[in-house]
Amino acid sequence: MSRSESQTLPTQTAAIVIDYEFPLNERTRTLLRLEDLYDKLAYFVGGDHPLEHHAALVTLFEIIEVASRADLKSDLLQELERQKHSLEALRSNPQISVEALDSVLRDIDHASGRLFGLSGKIGQEVRDNEWLMSIRQRSNIPGGVCEFDLPTYYYWQHKPVSERRVELEQWMAPFLPLRDSLTIVLRILRDSGKSSQRVAAQGVFQQMLAGRAVQLVRVRVAREYPCVPEVSANRYMLNIRFTQQLAGGDRPKAIEADIPFDLTFCNL
Repeated sequence: MSRSESQTLPTQTAAIVIDYEFPLNERTRTLLRLEDLYDKLAYFVGGDHPLEHHAALVTLFEIIEVASRADLKSDLLQELERQKHSLEALRSNPQISVEALDSVLRDIDHASGRLFGLSGKIGQEVRDNEWLMSIRQRSNIPGGVCEFDLPTYYYWQHKPVSERRVELEQWMAPFLPLRDSLTIVLRILRDSGKSSQRVAAQGVFQQMLAGRAVQLVRVRVAREYPCVPEVSANRYMLNIRFTQQLAGGDRPKAIEADIPFDLTFCNL
């Protein structure tokens, strides 16, 4: 990197940065979607207003939809087992903290045990609740959960906050083993990559992958740069193009300035 390029780089320790993640296969895409939904669910359940608890239920219905993939549970169990064997092989490495290693292995054993213990479809208890499924069906209709459509749901929304939260947590419970398992897998996936500092000349960056296996691309950009990365990739080439959203909702415009960023390739 030239001196002029290094001078354009923001001070990463001082700058506020935005992390963008781009999954390159369907399984990683599904796990990231679920992670986002679980974060929203926890936030809305923690609220007090009936509208927040309504949003929690709608989010729970979205989790049911995404988690309905038949092979998701077996995929996660296989990946946890594979990671457990890989980590066990590091026990003889003097650079590895035995305490930290044992802690991760305990987390994997606990998560995989709970996930394995789930019978049938994930969240079948909620699917079998006719009242909740009636709310799910009506929530797909714009304005379909008004008090005159679902008076019993309207009554539920007027229950004390503590009662509503207890019931929400009960409905969440069957989905928590899935959350704990995907959290571990995504953490290991993110930690697998090594970040490198790059510059997108005139807003464009390309790198040959030469068949390299990549499951997740992470792009870290200082917020001071008013641009968004657009990523496309296959097994041979990675393309990143930085664009700027114009005022008024017009189509994004290509950036013509040099944009420094951190790039990380992640793979399990």
